[in-house]
Amino acid sequence: MTKRISAFLTTERPATPCLVVDLAVVAENYRKLADALPEAGIYYAVKANPAPEILRLLAALGSAFDAASVPEIEMVLAEGGSPERISYGNTIKKKADIAAAHALGVQLFAFDSRAELEKIATAAPGAKVFCRILTSGEGAEWPLSRKFGCSPSTASRLLREAKALGLQPWGVSFHVGSQQRNPGQWKCAVGAAARIFRELAEDGIDLQMLNIGGGLPARYRRKVPSLPVYARVIRTAIRKHFGNRLPDVIVEPGRQMVGEAGIIETEVVLISRKSRSDDRRWVYLDIGRFGGLAETEAEAIQYPIRSRRKGRGEAVVLAGPTCDSADILYQKAEYRLPLDLQIGDRLQIRSAGAYTATYASVAFNGFQPLRCYCI
Repeated sequence: MTKRISAFLTTERPATPCLVVDLAVVAENYRKLADALPEAGIYYAVKANPAPEILRLLAALGSAFDAASVPEIEMVLAEGGSPERISYGNTIKKKADIAAAHALGVQLFAFDSRAELEKIATAAPGAKVFCRILTSGEGAEWPLSRKFGCSPSTASRLLREAKALGLQPWGVSFHVGSQQRNPGQWKCAVGAAARIFRELAEDGIDLQMLNIGGGLPARYRRKVPSLPVYARVIRTAIRKHFGNRLPDVIVEPGRQMVGEAGIIETEVVLISRKSRSDDRRWVYLDIGRFGGLAETEAEAIQYPIRSRRKGRGEAVVLAGPTCDSADILYQKAEYRLPLDLQIGDRLQIRSAGAYTATYASVAFNGFQPLRCYCI
């Protein structure tokens, strides 16, 4: 909890649930990443939190952007971003959306299949393309394996075909999984990408860009290595596998950039026990899985949760307010809240700046989307 967020919550007393993001923390996180990976171009993952204030700040700091849709591209452009510094990183796009992005000036497109490559060739002729390869996702709290990417051998073949289709085969990308706790996962991925670079070079195709994706973590309940540790492993792997012919490197931070900058304040709606013998209270909040906490699915992302009360703690089950039995946040994880916690109390869900407001449903059960304040 930063002093700025604390002061805002105390003086403004906004209606809950709400997300409050400290822009000074976002700016500091950008500077830390730029210092840790000076060779890399920073492409902020807009989907993490597309608040206009965040996009405007990062554009002013010199960030580029990773967009997943045309509306995200338009958001970036509206806040001062330039099209030549936008990557359309979603590998699943409608042809009409590819054409719209190209018309807006975007020149860099991701793909991982022949069909997607053909759409790009038709809708964005001459564009730069990069192929996403599969990774295991092992070690990530929010894995991204299977749905995105193709095998390295397929990537090599498709990048050759890209040239034949009149596109510019520009590079290779991967994502080792969101909230990746093992820096070593970048080693294998960089090695696999480097082999594709060498194979294509033998055919006279010189790839230019290595996109190392996101995955850099925020601090939740589980310990993670420091950013310098990740940077050291990544930089060592790139030097080892690419030698003196270093590619242009792109990193796509989302969680690392805005996660720790935000806090959700929520109200306790109900406290109950299921029976007299129940050894845990159920604490129901006015935010749940459908209100922005989708990443509590399978209790994968475990946010630190704090109360202003100081009483002795007791194990609890945490759930959301909707009429849906899946709206349970934490039942297996050992969360403890003060015994003197009362209905109407406010709790702080920390490190909640990423993948919360954008996950909030539009009026499921009539509840409004999570309001985001940037200060």
